[in-house]
Amino acid sequence: MAVYTQVEFDAADHLMQGLGLGPLTDLTGIRSGIENTNYYATTTRGQWVLTLFERLTATELPYYLQLMQHLAAHGIPVPAPQANADGQLLHELAGRPAAVVTRLPGGHRMAPMPSHCEQVGRMLGRMHAAGASLPVQQAHLRGLDWWRQTVPTVLPHLQADQATLLRDELTFQEGLAASAAGQALPRGPIHADLFRDNVMFDDTAGPDMLCGFFDFYFAGTDMLLFDVAVCLNDWCSDLDTGALDERRATAFVSAYQQARPLTHGEVRAMPALLRAAALRFWISRLWDWHLPRMASLLQPKDPTHFERVLRARVEMPWHPQA
Repeated sequence: MAVYTQVEFDAADHLMQGLGLGPLTDLTGIRSGIENTNYYATTTRGQWVLTLFERLTATELPYYLQLMQHLAAHGIPVPAPQANADGQLLHELAGRPAAVVTRLPGGHRMAPMPSHCEQVGRMLGRMHAAGASLPVQQAHLRGLDWWRQTVPTVLPHLQADQATLLRDELTFQEGLAASAAGQALPRGPIHADLFRDNVMFDDTAGPDMLCGFFDFYFAGTDMLLFDVAVCLNDWCSDLDTGALDERRATAFVSAYQQARPLTHGEVRAMPALLRAAALRFWISRLWDWHLPRMASLLQPKDPTHFERVLRARVEMPWHPQA
Protein backbone atom coordinates (compact mmCIF):
# COMPACT_ATOMS: atom_id res chain seq x y z
CA MET A 1 0.00 0.00 0.00
CA ALA A 2 2.77 2.41 -0.91
CA VAL A 3 1.91 5.32 -3.19
CA TYR A 4 2.85 4.45 -6.78
CA THR A 5 0.26 6.66 -8.48
CA GLN A 6 -0.14 10.25 -7.37
CA VAL A 7 -3.79 11.31 -7.20
CA GLU A 8 -4.85 14.91 -7.65
CA PHE A 9 -7.13 16.21 -4.91
CA ASP A 10 -9.72 17.50 -7.38
CA ALA A 11 -9.88 14.16 -9.21
CA ALA A 12 -10.41 12.27 -5.95
CA ASP A 13 -13.03 14.82 -4.91
CA HIS A 14 -14.90 14.25 -8.18
CA LEU A 15 -14.95 10.49 -7.57
CA MET A 16 -16.09 10.78 -3.96
CA GLN A 17 -18.90 13.16 -4.81
CA GLY A 18 -19.90 10.96 -7.74
CA LEU A 19 -20.36 8.11 -5.26
CA GLY A 20 -22.56 10.30 -3.08
CA LEU A 21 -19.99 10.43 -0.28
CA GLY A 22 -19.81 14.20 0.00
CA PRO A 23 -17.04 16.74 -0.77
CA LEU A 24 -13.47 15.64 -0.06
CA THR A 25 -11.79 17.49 2.83
CA ASP A 26 -8.51 15.56 3.18
CA LEU A 27 -6.47 13.06 1.14
CA THR A 28 -3.45 11.37 2.74
CA GLY A 29 -1.21 8.62 1.31
CA ILE A 30 -0.93 5.43 3.35
CA ARG A 31 2.61 4.30 4.13
CA SER A 32 2.10 0.63 5.06
CA GLY A 33 2.09 -2.19 2.52
CA ILE A 34 3.68 -2.54 -0.92
CA GLU A 35 1.12 -3.73 -3.50
CA ASN A 36 -1.38 -0.97 -4.29
CA THR A 37 -1.70 2.79 -4.02
CA ASN A 38 -3.85 3.67 -1.00
CA TYR A 39 -5.11 6.92 0.46
CA TYR A 40 -7.17 7.84 3.48
CA ALA A 41 -9.97 9.99 2.08
CA THR A 42 -12.03 12.14 4.44
CA THR A 43 -15.28 13.73 3.25
CA THR A 44 -18.06 15.62 4.93
CA ARG A 45 -19.86 12.28 5.30
CA GLY A 46 -17.13 10.16 6.81
CA GLN A 47 -13.78 8.42 6.41
CA TRP A 48 -12.92 6.09 3.56
CA VAL A 49 -10.02 4.24 1.98
CA LEU A 50 -9.31 4.93 -1.69
CA THR A 51 -7.34 2.19 -3.47
CA LEU A 52 -5.78 2.33 -6.93
CA PHE A 53 -4.77 -1.11 -8.16
CA GLU A 54 -1.27 -1.34 -9.62
CA ARG A 55 -1.08 -5.02 -10.58
CA LEU A 56 -4.59 -6.46 -10.45
CA THR A 57 -6.66 -6.03 -13.59
CA ALA A 58 -10.22 -4.81 -14.05
CA THR A 59 -11.13 -8.41 -14.92
CA GLU A 60 -9.72 -9.81 -11.66
CA LEU A 61 -10.93 -7.08 -9.31
CA PRO A 62 -14.71 -7.68 -9.17
CA TYR A 63 -14.09 -10.91 -7.23
CA TYR A 64 -12.43 -9.10 -4.31
CA LEU A 65 -15.11 -6.44 -4.11
CA GLN A 66 -17.93 -9.01 -4.34
CA LEU A 67 -16.23 -11.08 -1.62
CA MET A 68 -16.13 -8.10 0.74
CA GLN A 69 -19.73 -7.23 -0.08
CA HIS A 70 -20.79 -10.85 0.55
CA LEU A 71 -18.94 -11.10 3.87
CA ALA A 72 -20.33 -7.79 5.09
CA ALA A 73 -23.84 -9.01 4.28
CA HIS A 74 -23.15 -12.10 6.44
CA GLY A 75 -22.07 -10.11 9.48
CA ILE A 76 -18.30 -10.26 9.03
CA PRO A 77 -16.74 -6.85 9.86
CA VAL A 78 -14.96 -5.91 6.64
CA PRO A 79 -14.69 -2.69 4.60
CA ALA A 80 -17.83 -2.13 2.53
CA PRO A 81 -17.18 -1.25 -1.15
CA GLN A 82 -19.04 1.86 -2.30
CA ALA A 83 -21.12 1.61 -5.49
CA ASN A 84 -21.95 4.31 -7.99
CA ALA A 85 -25.47 5.10 -9.19
CA ASP A 86 -25.32 2.12 -11.57
CA GLY A 87 -24.36 -0.28 -8.76
CA GLN A 88 -20.76 -0.66 -9.96
CA LEU A 89 -18.16 -1.27 -7.24
CA LEU A 90 -15.11 -0.82 -9.49
CA HIS A 91 -14.22 2.69 -10.65
CA GLU A 92 -11.35 4.45 -12.47
CA LEU A 93 -9.03 7.17 -11.25
CA ALA A 94 -5.72 8.49 -12.59
CA GLY A 95 -5.77 5.82 -15.28
CA ARG A 96 -6.03 2.98 -12.75
CA PRO A 97 -8.86 0.73 -11.60
CA ALA A 98 -10.01 2.05 -8.24
CA ALA A 99 -12.29 1.25 -5.31
CA VAL A 100 -13.57 3.18 -2.32
CA VAL A 101 -14.37 1.29 0.88
CA THR A 102 -15.40 2.24 4.40
CA ARG A 103 -12.52 2.89 6.81
CA LEU A 104 -12.59 0.60 9.81
CA PRO A 105 -12.24 2.08 13.31
CA GLY A 106 -9.57 1.08 15.79
CA GLY A 107 -5.89 0.25 15.48
CA HIS A 108 -3.46 -2.63 15.06
CA ARG A 109 -2.18 -4.90 17.83
CA MET A 110 1.41 -5.57 16.88
CA ALA A 111 2.22 -7.47 20.11
CA PRO A 112 -0.85 -9.73 20.31
CA MET A 113 -1.88 -11.59 23.43
CA PRO A 114 -3.74 -14.94 23.42
CA SER A 115 -7.01 -12.98 23.76
CA HIS A 116 -6.32 -11.19 20.46
CA CYS A 117 -5.41 -14.46 18.74
CA GLU A 118 -8.60 -16.04 20.06
CA GLN A 119 -10.74 -13.28 18.57
CA VAL A 120 -8.99 -13.42 15.20
CA GLY A 121 -9.27 -17.20 15.09
CA ARG A 122 -12.98 -17.15 15.86
CA MET A 123 -13.70 -14.45 13.27
CA LEU A 124 -11.62 -16.25 10.63
CA GLY A 125 -13.68 -19.40 11.24
CA ARG A 126 -16.87 -17.36 10.84
CA MET A 127 -15.47 -15.80 7.67
CA HIS A 128 -14.68 -19.20 6.15
CA ALA A 129 -18.17 -20.46 7.03
CA ALA A 130 -19.78 -17.37 5.49
CA GLY A 131 -17.61 -17.59 2.38
CA ALA A 132 -18.91 -21.07 1.57
CA SER A 133 -22.00 -19.49 -0.04
CA LEU A 134 -20.10 -16.98 -2.20
CA PRO A 135 -21.41 -17.61 -5.73
CA VAL A 136 -18.17 -16.67 -7.55
CA GLN A 137 -14.68 -18.14 -7.51
CA GLN A 138 -11.24 -16.90 -8.49
CA ALA A 139 -7.84 -18.54 -8.22
CA HIS A 140 -5.54 -17.53 -5.38
CA LEU A 141 -3.10 -15.49 -7.47
CA ARG A 142 -0.22 -15.87 -5.00
CA GLY A 143 -0.60 -19.62 -4.74
CA LEU A 144 1.55 -22.49 -5.97
CA ASP A 145 1.63 -21.40 -9.64
CA TRP A 146 2.99 -18.00 -8.62
CA TRP A 147 5.61 -19.63 -6.38
CA ARG A 148 6.81 -21.71 -9.34
CA GLN A 149 7.06 -18.62 -11.54
CA THR A 150 8.79 -16.44 -8.97
CA VAL A 151 11.36 -18.76 -7.40
CA PRO A 152 13.68 -18.71 -10.47
CA THR A 153 13.77 -14.88 -10.36
CA VAL A 154 14.90 -14.72 -6.74
CA LEU A 155 17.29 -17.70 -6.64
CA PRO A 156 20.26 -15.72 -8.11
CA HIS A 157 20.10 -13.38 -5.10
CA LEU A 158 20.44 -16.15 -2.49
CA GLN A 159 23.33 -17.88 -0.78
CA ALA A 160 23.77 -21.58 -1.50
CA ASP A 161 22.07 -22.84 1.66
CA GLN A 162 19.13 -20.48 1.15
CA ALA A 163 18.71 -21.57 -2.46
CA THR A 164 18.73 -25.23 -1.40
CA LEU A 165 16.05 -24.59 1.22
CA LEU A 166 13.90 -22.69 -1.27
CA ARG A 167 14.13 -25.36 -3.97
CA ASP A 168 13.57 -28.23 -1.54
CA GLU A 169 10.54 -26.59 0.06
CA LEU A 170 8.95 -25.79 -3.30
CA THR A 171 9.39 -29.45 -4.30
CA PHE A 172 7.82 -30.54 -1.00
CA GLN A 173 4.81 -28.27 -1.50
CA GLU A 174 4.34 -29.41 -5.10
CA GLY A 175 4.18 -32.97 -3.82
CA LEU A 176 1.61 -32.08 -1.18
CA ALA A 177 -0.58 -30.25 -3.70
CA ALA A 178 -0.53 -33.22 -6.06
CA SER A 179 -1.27 -35.79 -3.35
CA ALA A 180 -4.69 -37.20 -2.55
CA ALA A 181 -4.44 -35.77 0.97
CA GLY A 182 -3.67 -32.29 -0.33
CA GLN A 183 -6.45 -32.33 -2.90
CA ALA A 184 -8.97 -33.48 -0.25
CA LEU A 185 -8.40 -30.45 1.99
CA PRO A 186 -11.49 -28.18 2.18
CA ARG A 187 -11.37 -25.15 -0.09
CA GLY A 188 -13.13 -21.83 -0.30
CA PRO A 189 -12.50 -18.08 -0.28
CA ILE A 190 -9.47 -17.17 1.82
CA HIS A 191 -8.02 -13.81 2.83
CA ALA A 192 -4.47 -15.13 2.32
CA ASP A 193 -2.77 -12.11 3.97
CA LEU A 194 -4.41 -11.71 7.39
CA PHE A 195 -1.39 -10.29 9.20
CA ARG A 196 -1.44 -8.15 12.35
CA ASP A 197 -1.58 -4.98 10.25
CA ASN A 198 -4.70 -6.15 8.38
CA VAL A 199 -6.86 -6.46 11.50
CA MET A 200 -8.32 -3.69 13.67
CA PHE A 201 -9.08 -3.71 17.40
CA ASP A 202 -10.77 -1.06 19.51
CA ASP A 203 -10.67 -0.61 23.28
CA THR A 204 -12.46 2.75 23.58
CA ALA A 205 -15.70 1.21 24.90
CA GLY A 206 -14.18 -1.40 27.23
CA PRO A 207 -12.16 -4.59 26.61
CA ASP A 208 -10.02 -4.77 23.47
CA MET A 209 -12.43 -6.02 20.78
CA LEU A 210 -11.82 -7.03 17.18
CA CYS A 211 -13.58 -4.59 14.87
CA GLY A 212 -12.57 -5.69 11.40
CA PHE A 213 -10.49 -7.49 8.77
CA PHE A 214 -9.33 -5.55 5.72
CA ASP A 215 -7.08 -5.62 2.61
CA PHE A 216 -8.65 -8.56 0.78
CA TYR A 217 -6.71 -7.99 -2.44
CA PHE A 218 -4.68 -11.21 -2.14
CA ALA A 219 -7.83 -13.28 -1.58
CA GLY A 220 -8.86 -16.24 -3.71
CA THR A 221 -10.14 -19.78 -3.69
CA ASP A 222 -7.67 -22.11 -2.00
CA MET A 223 -7.21 -24.44 0.96
CA LEU A 224 -8.92 -22.93 4.00
CA LEU A 225 -6.11 -24.32 6.13
CA PHE A 226 -3.64 -22.11 4.27
CA ASP A 227 -5.45 -19.08 5.73
CA VAL A 228 -5.17 -20.57 9.22
CA ALA A 229 -1.46 -21.22 8.68
CA VAL A 230 -0.80 -17.67 7.48
CA CYS A 231 -2.36 -16.35 10.68
CA LEU A 232 -0.52 -18.76 12.95
CA ASN A 233 2.80 -17.81 11.36
CA ASP A 234 2.17 -14.13 12.05
CA TRP A 235 -0.15 -13.77 15.05
CA CYS A 236 1.38 -16.64 17.01
CA SER A 237 5.09 -16.46 16.13
CA ASP A 238 8.03 -14.95 17.96
CA LEU A 239 9.30 -12.15 15.72
CA ASP A 240 12.95 -12.71 16.69
CA THR A 241 13.20 -16.47 16.31
CA GLY A 242 10.18 -17.45 14.19
CA ALA A 243 9.21 -20.08 16.78
CA LEU A 244 5.51 -20.75 17.30
CA ASP A 245 4.09 -19.64 20.65
CA GLU A 246 2.04 -22.57 21.97
CA ARG A 247 -0.38 -20.50 24.08
CA ARG A 248 -1.28 -18.12 21.29
CA ALA A 249 -1.47 -20.87 18.66
CA THR A 250 -3.73 -23.03 20.83
CA ALA A 251 -6.01 -20.06 21.60
CA PHE A 252 -6.25 -19.24 17.89
CA VAL A 253 -7.06 -22.73 16.64
CA SER A 254 -9.46 -23.57 19.51
CA ALA A 255 -11.48 -20.42 18.79
CA TYR A 256 -11.41 -21.05 15.04
CA GLN A 257 -12.85 -24.52 15.53
CA GLN A 258 -15.82 -23.10 17.44
CA ALA A 259 -16.95 -21.60 14.12
CA ARG A 260 -15.57 -24.21 11.68
CA PRO A 261 -14.12 -27.46 13.06
CA LEU A 262 -11.00 -28.67 11.29
CA THR A 263 -11.24 -32.00 9.51
CA HIS A 264 -8.98 -34.88 10.47
CA GLY A 265 -7.07 -34.33 7.23
CA GLU A 266 -6.54 -30.67 8.08
CA VAL A 267 -5.15 -31.50 11.51
CA ARG A 268 -2.71 -33.94 9.91
CA ALA A 269 -1.72 -31.41 7.24
CA MET A 270 -1.15 -28.48 9.60
CA PRO A 271 2.68 -28.79 9.77
CA ALA A 272 2.91 -28.86 5.96
CA LEU A 273 0.60 -25.86 5.53
CA LEU A 274 2.54 -23.87 8.12
CA ARG A 275 5.58 -24.48 5.93
CA ALA A 276 3.59 -23.49 2.82
CA ALA A 277 2.51 -20.19 4.36
CA ALA A 278 6.08 -19.41 5.44
CA LEU A 279 7.36 -20.25 1.95
CA ARG A 280 4.81 -17.99 0.25
CA PHE A 281 5.82 -14.92 2.24
CA TRP A 282 9.53 -15.66 2.08
CA ILE A 283 9.25 -15.75 -1.73
CA SER A 284 7.22 -12.56 -1.95
CA ARG A 285 9.50 -10.64 0.41
CA LEU A 286 12.58 -11.82 -1.49
CA TRP A 287 10.93 -10.58 -4.68
CA ASP A 288 10.02 -7.20 -3.21
CA TRP A 289 13.45 -6.82 -1.57
CA HIS A 290 15.66 -7.73 -4.54
CA LEU A 291 13.39 -6.54 -7.37
CA PRO A 292 11.71 -3.46 -5.91
CA ARG A 293 9.34 -1.08 -7.63
CA MET A 294 9.83 2.65 -7.28
CA ALA A 295 7.17 4.29 -5.13
CA SER A 296 6.62 7.14 -2.74
CA LEU A 297 6.50 5.83 0.87
CA LEU A 298 7.65 2.34 -0.24
CA GLN A 299 8.90 0.17 2.63
CA PRO A 300 9.87 -3.35 1.50
CA LYS A 301 9.97 -5.84 4.37
CA ASP A 302 12.97 -7.90 5.44
CA PRO A 303 12.69 -11.39 3.89
CA THR A 304 14.92 -13.07 6.48
CA HIS A 305 12.06 -13.18 8.99
CA PHE A 306 10.13 -15.73 6.93
CA GLU A 307 13.28 -17.68 6.21
CA ARG A 308 13.57 -18.11 10.01
CA VAL A 309 9.88 -19.05 10.25
CA LEU A 310 10.23 -21.67 7.51
CA ARG A 311 13.31 -23.22 9.11
CA ALA A 312 11.51 -23.30 12.46
CA ARG A 313 8.46 -25.04 10.95
CA VAL A 314 10.64 -27.65 9.25
CA GLU A 315 12.61 -28.34 12.42
CA MET A 316 9.64 -28.28 14.83
CA PRO A 317 6.37 -29.47 13.19
CA TRP A 318 3.24 -28.36 15.06
CA HIS A 319 -0.18 -29.99 15.33
CA PRO A 320 -3.20 -28.54 17.16
CA GLN A 321 -3.94 -30.20 20.47
CA ALA A 322 -6.65 -32.84 20.41
